[in-house]
Amino acid sequence: MSATTDIKDGLIELDTPKTQSSRFSISPRIIVSYVLLILIASVYIGPLFMLVNTTFLTQNQFNRNATTLPDTISFDNYEEAWERGNFPQYMANSVFYAFTATAIYVITAVLVAFPIARGYIKGGNVILTLFVIALFLPPALIPQFQLILNIGLYNTRPGYILLLITNPIGIIILVNYLKTLPRELDEAAAMDGSGYIRFILYIVFPLSRPIIATVIVLHAIGIWNELILATIYLTNEAFYPITRGLLVFQGVYGSNWPVLASAVVLMALPMIILFLFLQRYIISGLTAGAVKE
Repeated sequence: MSATTDIKDGLIELDTPKTQSSRFSISPRIIVSYVLLILIASVYIGPLFMLVNTTFLTQNQFNRNATTLPDTISFDNYEEAWERGNFPQYMANSVFYAFTATAIYVITAVLVAFPIARGYIKGGNVILTLFVIALFLPPALIPQFQLILNIGLYNTRPGYILLLITNPIGIIILVNYLKTLPRELDEAAAMDGSGYIRFILYIVFPLSRPIIATVIVLHAIGIWNELILATIYLTNEAFYPITRGLLVFQGVYGSNWPVLASAVVLMALPMIILFLFLQRYIISGLTAGAVKE
């Protein structure tokens, strides 16, 4: 049997093959953990892989075997979905709705969350509790519909955007994050003669970039995937967002699953790009406050 020796602090240690192999041994617990992680990942990755795989199949290939791999990689289904489904207009509407409503929401949410977090208004905890309660309440569709109809904003872009700037979860996340900002910043800004709005714009917003990125992604994804409000409040096809347009597209191409799958991928692609762009801010925002210094 071969053996190797290590000299540490003047001592000679004998490493036998048995001790060498024990250094690289993997415990059964680690193996079980990896197996469970792979199984959980397959639950999410499996359907996504099938969706993307379907987009490269022809109609005949899909009818013969929906789980087969494509013979060649072709983007004809994406081109057909993009051109015949009026996706440029629907996509532009969704981008406009998501960008406008999210920008308005983030600005107003910070202006609401900061005084609640600092305790600058009376009953701040009560207001925060109301936002928490709002998470569990069903949407008031009938009073909401009557309100939009009576003020003349039914089937209009401003009326639809107005419906998209309410989201209690963003306020709750912002309040909890803003509580971690040191109060000394408020005192220093007041001593320097900084106004409230200037303090919010130049101090609070830069320091809150991680959590603001998180709120942006959560709110934008909610707007992008919204279907019920678009179905109820928009009847003009020129105002349809991508989800409403996809519903129309499904009615026309419901039997052509490869083209329909391509349309779904096209719909999800902008939000995937947004998430990848803001990913590092989102992770730091979600872990903020987890460790106290």
